[in-house]
Amino acid sequence: MKFVLIQADGMPDRPLKELGNRTPLEAAITPFMDSLVQNSIMGTVNHIPEGMDSGSDVGNLSILGYDPKEFFTGRSPLEAESIGINLKPTDISYRCNLVRISGKEKDRFMEDHSAGHIESKVSKEIIDFLKPELDNDEFELHHGVSYRHILVWKNGLSKIQTTPPHDILEKNIMQFLPRGEGAEKLQELMSKARQLIMDFKDKTPEYKYLDCSDIWLWGQGVRPQIPSFKSINGIGGSVISAVDLIKGIGKLAGLDVLNVEGATGYLDTNYKGKVDAAIQSLKKYDFTMIHIEAPDETGHEGDYKKKIQAINDLDSKVIGEVVHRLKAEYKEYKVCVVSDHPTPVELSSHSYESVPFMIYDSRNEKSNHDEVLFNEKSALKSDVRINDGHELLKIFLA
Repeated sequence: MKFVLIQADGMPDRPLKELGNRTPLEAAITPFMDSLVQNSIMGTVNHIPEGMDSGSDVGNLSILGYDPKEFFTGRSPLEAESIGINLKPTDISYRCNLVRISGKEKDRFMEDHSAGHIESKVSKEIIDFLKPELDNDEFELHHGVSYRHILVWKNGLSKIQTTPPHDILEKNIMQFLPRGEGAEKLQELMSKARQLIMDFKDKTPEYKYLDCSDIWLWGQGVRPQIPSFKSINGIGGSVISAVDLIKGIGKLAGLDVLNVEGATGYLDTNYKGKVDAAIQSLKKYDFTMIHIEAPDETGHEGDYKKKIQAINDLDSKVIGEVVHRLKAEYKEYKVCVVSDHPTPVELSSHSYESVPFMIYDSRNEKSNHDEVLFNEKSALKSDVRINDGHELLKIFLA
């Protein structure tokens, strides 16, 4: 039996007037999902435990079968694991976004949490420019991918309050700056980095109009200790993603993290390369997870047209191809399509509603008498509701 889990990050949404009170998933053209769900178990699942922030860190731990209430320590340590940072028990890892903030002094607004989805080559040049001035006995910057980087605070403080930049788009940043004991050190770093980025752009003419003005620190925590995926489930597996967070979770879980050239975490990602890597890995393992980030990113951008495109691409370039190739190569296989959380276009941020999922089993086709579509409304009509999201994996692998 082969198991393919397709994680459509942030795909669920809310009805929009511009779409005739439909969600982007309802408005998208998804013949492969709609065909697959005719013979699948469909329902809703909640990956965000009560009292925890709705984020991909918590959601993806849950998707891979780990109870976030037990294993979550913060987002950044998961990403640090991905890029090979060896965190000591007293190290605090912070996510360091490259962002664009507009305005002056106390009237500064978060315009873009991703610095225009900055290319990794350019972001590395910026981080390399910042490091000599920001690195010291306490702090150390590490380059990641695109706008996503890491700051390690040695013997640092983790109880400082921080805010994800994608949750405060178009808002005044002043009330969301790091706050609490020791926060002034982080604010000083951020202020210093702002001037350094200005200097970098002045000294590098081709980057004069770059959509990057600041760094933003958030998502801190210590390195988590989690049991291996294989020790819990009895099978090994792989993870395919462009996002350091997902790679870090996979690495901590002992899964094979497969890097795909051209995987960007956006609309221009290498979908074919991801599918090829997943299918190839099934020759060695029984489980693989394909993570698709574009629905989440376009939701954060508040762009329903781009989000529909992301969902269309997911359906035609990932789900359709995966099912076609599984059918050609294996008699027994299961496919799960699920998301970690909604990212409603109207919010440009995450929300807390349960998300739709479906599980297809080639051995036991469950034919629905009434034709259904795979979307939020159809899933809510199902009697299948999983409140503890980390239990979904057990059901999928059963």
